[in-house]
Amino acid sequence: MPLTPLVYWAQRHEDIYLRVELTDAQDIDVDVHDNILQFKAQGHGAKGQNEYEFSLEFLSPVKPEVIHRSTQRQVSITVKKGQHGWWERLTLKERKPEEKKNRLKASRHTEEEGFISLKTAFLFVYNLVQFLGFSWIFVNMTVRLFIFGQDSLYDTFHTISDVMFFCQILAAVEVLNAALVSSTRVVGRNFVLFLIFGSLEEMHNRPVVFFVFYLWSAIEIVRYPFYMLGCFNTEWKTLTWLRYTIWIPLYPLGVLAEAVAVIQSIPIFDETKLFSIPLPKALGTSISFSFVLYIYLVLMFLGLLINFRHLYKQRKRRFRTKKRKAN
Repeated sequence: MPLTPLVYWAQRHEDIYLRVELTDAQDIDVDVHDNILQFKAQGHGAKGQNEYEFSLEFLSPVKPEVIHRSTQRQVSITVKKGQHGWWERLTLKERKPEEKKNRLKASRHTEEEGFISLKTAFLFVYNLVQFLGFSWIFVNMTVRLFIFGQDSLYDTFHTISDVMFFCQILAAVEVLNAALVSSTRVVGRNFVLFLIFGSLEEMHNRPVVFFVFYLWSAIEIVRYPFYMLGCFNTEWKTLTWLRYTIWIPLYPLGVLAEAVAVIQSIPIFDETKLFSIPLPKALGTSISFSFVLYIYLVLMFLGLLINFRHLYKQRKRRFRTKKRKAN
């Protein structure tokens, strides 16, 4: 049974704007007939991945032409008013404020007033800060590699780690978004950053630190600007293509670099007994943390397969939708 998505609206004197909260929407069908707008699409909304639909009868006459555009985060719909003017509400039937059945939220602010929700402002600032942080890392490492050559591979941790720690701690916000790929990425990176690189001084001068940090930052300097534009329902085609393509080589390489770091750390954990789990004295031994690392390596590559499949489907849906629109 189709569900009803969250819908927000705003207006100008000549236009009505609807924002439908569906991520990765596809099979979008929107039309206006007899002053009633009908919407149906597949996507991830408030109740997860499902089919969502709604209909509403406008307060005043509108033109039948409808313009809609989908981004990764939402579907935007623009409808022209039949006559210029200000509407006191959106629908012909006045709804009680407590009514939640249709889940239609009204905004009295217009785009002309430059209204930006707190959520949008927070997301934009968050993505901007992350973009600046990872850009600094990427540019700094590139310049040092060009100037110092191979010597720069051995002091990456000492020159870059503070900013990387900051960015990855901040990235914990993405776990709250409950996105599977984001959550596994953040948890996996923080595992390597804090438990492997941060706790083992012997790993600080390893070249693998350079490759891990460089691959992480190369992905993020594309991902965060894409989300910044998405906050304002804006899209740059080149950036969109990079967002859905650059991960194909970089994501597996990043996981491979992380795996190398984990493998190199195993002998160190065995020797230092760091994070070992003590057992009762009768057994006279302890469980080395390397046992956890072996399990983590298996989970890492299973996660690679699962996330790669998810990202590929996401990319396929994205560009399939664009192709349909072009036809």
